[in-house]
Amino acid sequence: MDIKGKWIWITGASSGIGKALAIEYAKTNCKLLLSARNVEQLEQVKAVCVGAEQVEILPLDLLQVEASIEKAKSFLAQIGPIHTLINNAGISQRALVKDTSLDIDRRIMEINFFAVSALTKLVLPKMLEKGEGQFVAMSSLVGKFGSPLRSTYAASKHALHGYYESLRAETHDQGIRVLIVCPGFIKTNISLNALTSTGEKQNKMDNKQAQGMLPEVLAHKIVQAVKRQKEEIAVGGSEKYGILVKRFFPRIFSRIIKKIKVT
Repeated sequence: MDIKGKWIWITGASSGIGKALAIEYAKTNCKLLLSARNVEQLEQVKAVCVGAEQVEILPLDLLQVEASIEKAKSFLAQIGPIHTLINNAGISQRALVKDTSLDIDRRIMEINFFAVSALTKLVLPKMLEKGEGQFVAMSSLVGKFGSPLRSTYAASKHALHGYYESLRAETHDQGIRVLIVCPGFIKTNISLNALTSTGEKQNKMDNKQAQGMLPEVLAHKIVQAVKRQKEEIAVGGSEKYGILVKRFFPRIFSRIIKKIKVT
């Protein structure tokens, strides 16, 4: 699919993977719509999106889903249909199940799943009408298996797989493409911003996160996967092989994940 001059909407675009994706997609001469909560950071990202035909920012707080949808609906009516929606915004977790309140569980699910579903439903009708469209869902390796301290985060990412696999099956013959991305350790601030059991930020960088793949490398791999019409990719270091270990040696994987030291 040729995306020159078409709208690519990236959520969570103010830093990390979202920022890297904006810069990478700008090289394709597309039009970019960038969303996040921090307007100042979005403006900074906009300034470095060299090559894009047009760049607009749409500040959204995805914890307020209904208000965000109304705001986005009004904005899209002005700029036209979205060709590609990259649901990158999300929040992680670092807390035991027994310590995490239901409010925190709901907060994580609201941002990581329900907001994603709402944005998908917002742009899907126009995609179907035009007979083309691309969804990129930012999952995680823990969208394929659970890990200590990340119970609700893992649940939200598992939910994305079921949701988008169903959507793919429903619309594959109507020009709609779905790519699910499962990153491992990427060098971003996700662990710093991860929620603890009280809802506060962890404010601590995971050691493996600090040594992880650069977001620019991941962004390039995602754009290439879209071009090749891939349906799912796992990206990272040796940690990505956990998917294969679980699939073919489930008991061994279970022993490993029970003993693994995570932060």
